[in-house]
Amino acid sequence: MKLLTCCIFVLLVYSPCSSPLQLSEEVAMENQTTPTEFILSGFSKLRGSRFLLLGVISIIYIFTLLGNMLILLLSLVDPCLRTPMYLFLRNLSLLDIFQTTTTIPQMLQHLLSGRSSISYGSCMAQLYFFLLFVGAEGILLATMAYDRYVAICNPLLYTVLMSTKLCSTLVAASWLTGSFNAAVHTVLTIRLSFCGVNRLRYFYCDIPPLLALSCGDVSLNVIVTVVSSLFLGWGPSLCIILSYVHIVFRILKMQSSQGRRKAFSTCASHLTVVLLYYGSCIVTYIRPISSYSLDKDRLISLLYSLVTPMLNPIIYTLRNKDVKEALSKLIRRLGIFEMTTGILCPFWEDEAVTEAK
Repeated sequence: MKLLTCCIFVLLVYSPCSSPLQLSEEVAMENQTTPTEFILSGFSKLRGSRFLLLGVISIIYIFTLLGNMLILLLSLVDPCLRTPMYLFLRNLSLLDIFQTTTTIPQMLQHLLSGRSSISYGSCMAQLYFFLLFVGAEGILLATMAYDRYVAICNPLLYTVLMSTKLCSTLVAASWLTGSFNAAVHTVLTIRLSFCGVNRLRYFYCDIPPLLALSCGDVSLNVIVTVVSSLFLGWGPSLCIILSYVHIVFRILKMQSSQGRRKAFSTCASHLTVVLLYYGSCIVTYIRPISSYSLDKDRLISLLYSLVTPMLNPIIYTLRNKDVKEALSKLIRRLGIFEMTTGILCPFWEDEAVTEAK
């Protein structure tokens, strides 16, 4: 009997299936599973107001689409808006349309149905496209700052320095950079384990809530996030700051007060958009993981995912004389009502008006 007991003890000790260390590892491996879906509980505390939120977000989405589509239309049909600046503005409008379409329809669906689940694959796809459009917009805003710098500080060389080929290359580079950045983050997120927990306290799939939810090692994700934030966040921000420092010094040296007002007016719209975009993105991404506060981050995420894309066309329309005049001409040509404002581009006028002059 003692011999049998000893044999059983030896088997228990040396059996690879029964080692306490390996058993704990197996339990950990079982817990570290990939969920089939996530629950987005960003609106969980506002269930009583979900129909009010549904209406507000729907209005924001409609205004965002209409405003950015209007910018696209004006920049395509008006010859006066076919400069490099408006090439960048067209792409900015496209990015805003795609970015909001990546997140807002899903929010509306969740508010309408009362269910907030999203499949794992859809979550990763949403993460990729959202990061693509956000990253590309950051590079594009820096490119637009350089365009303003050349236009104000080197106006005689503007057509040479900002050639069509260079502008197209800069636009393509912004899209490709955003795509590469999004692919890296998405691949690193897919390798994370979530221990069966699948509740994201957020409105959509983004890096901060997914890292906070993971139970595995996220050190590599954090390092890559910091590096990409330095490259796509602080790098373009530094370029924008340097561009506007030169612009301000150039404007202050102008003798004409009218020229100073015009120069400030052309930069004010872009600078307002930059402050809205970079202010919210830097607060969200360029921080250590330990300092994430998802309750506060949710409000910031709404700023650059909902409000900023809606404000961009408003800012550029209300503060941009060329865009306002292009809109006036379009309305007049459509016959909605007669406009009496001045015409910036004489070759866009009707033949009858030209002959009368």
